[in-house]
Amino acid sequence: MVAEMKKAQIGVTGLAVMGANLARNFARKGYTVALHNRSVARTDALLAEHGHEGSFVRTESLEELVGALESPRRILVMVKAGGPVDAVIEALVPLLDPGDIVIDGGNSYFQDTRRREAALAAVGLHFVGVGVSGGEEGALLGPSIMPGGPQESYASLGPMLESIAARAEDGAPCCAWIGPDGAGHFVKMVHNGIEYADMQVIGEAHELLRSVAGLEPGEQAEVFRQWNTGELASYLIEITAEVLGQVDARTGKPLIDVIVDAAGQKGTGTWTVQEALALGSPVTGIAESVFARALSSAEPAMRAQAQRLLPAGVGATTEDVVGDAGFVEDVRQALYASKLVAYAQGLDMLTLAGAEYGWELDLAAIASLWRQGCIIRAQLLETIMEAYAGESAPANLLFAPAVTTALEAALPAWRRVVARAVERGIPAPVFSSTLAYYDSLRRPRLNAALTQGLRDYFGAHTYRRVDDASAGAYHTLWSGDRSEVIA
Repeated sequence: MVAEMKKAQIGVTGLAVMGANLARNFARKGYTVALHNRSVARTDALLAEHGHEGSFVRTESLEELVGALESPRRILVMVKAGGPVDAVIEALVPLLDPGDIVIDGGNSYFQDTRRREAALAAVGLHFVGVGVSGGEEGALLGPSIMPGGPQESYASLGPMLESIAARAEDGAPCCAWIGPDGAGHFVKMVHNGIEYADMQVIGEAHELLRSVAGLEPGEQAEVFRQWNTGELASYLIEITAEVLGQVDARTGKPLIDVIVDAAGQKGTGTWTVQEALALGSPVTGIAESVFARALSSAEPAMRAQAQRLLPAGVGATTEDVVGDAGFVEDVRQALYASKLVAYAQGLDMLTLAGAEYGWELDLAAIASLWRQGCIIRAQLLETIMEAYAGESAPANLLFAPAVTTALEAALPAWRRVVARAVERGIPAPVFSSTLAYYDSLRRPRLNAALTQGLRDYFGAHTYRRVDDASAGAYHTLWSGDRSEVIA
């Protein structure tokens, strides 16, 4: 029914698909929801089609929206990130009272969220940046929700968010307060970065299964369905089987073969890499996945020219492994290992961000929020939760005994797959970079000593000595007598 006078517990402004579905989700859970959209026609269309799902209040202006809400007012802003969010906030602030809560549920840049939270706090208002994952379906049926902002606002807002969130198998809501100011949007950003790496490494597995093992998409669909019953079980593996098994009605070909191989992106993966660079966090798998998307879609004419001019140089002695079940199993193990490293890199970035911004991020709790509702929901999140539970959390996910054991078992296959990809001229940037990250961590010495020596030679940047426990800085007089001096 449509309620005209009843005060609403929450208001939603911005009724595109995500905003409309979240509003419907709230209404289905028994809340009265005030609706607002710049175009009133969209509000009326939602009410005409879904008004029977719960209690709604129709409003035509932000003034009406604010007047329709109980105190403290809770207003969910679901408009395009950037300037539009600022415009809505600017219009709302004069209408609100101290203690009211403005919620940004879009994919906003976390530094914008930090700025907005500080500005609204100065006038007595709460600003909550909420990461929402799960797409249109999740918004309606239960997303993973990552709210940040003032913790005191969670007492009022949290129960409502938890009621509409996805539920893990143990019944726990996939929603919890993440931390102050921009913590929620930061965690959602890293979630999306991991999502980029996850999809890219699945794509690399698909290409290797086809180009090396000779499995056509329909055959691969069955392989991925089988993989989804074990340690690789996840939403992305599940839907990979669906996409690979789809036949194009127009041509009769596998749908994957009629889709242009140019991957788009909306920016959160790029933000993840940019922030990782600022933090000094080596998220190599995520970075390579972002670069792979850029390479796939940027300058198609250059790719076409490269196909004509650049030789593959593939060795003629490469063994044929078409139909080899052993190679298929190698790809499965390499895929699992690469996914573990991608998650480890994202979690390490969260640790560094927590130290940088003063957020006490609970990695076990964050992993628990990703178990249902979101795009990267996967069986391995249970392993991650166990790794970070209690007082003895590892410095890196890869150091957790269960993960170390899994990587040790997968390592020979992982190396064979990367070697095979190189031999066949098949790009596998995430398989390769995650293995390089693993090897870089475990090696007692890297090539950084030479890099630092070169820096000292051309720029007198100094170096430290392995036999000086004081960690003093030294410089060699390269343009002089090449004696060493203490800097």
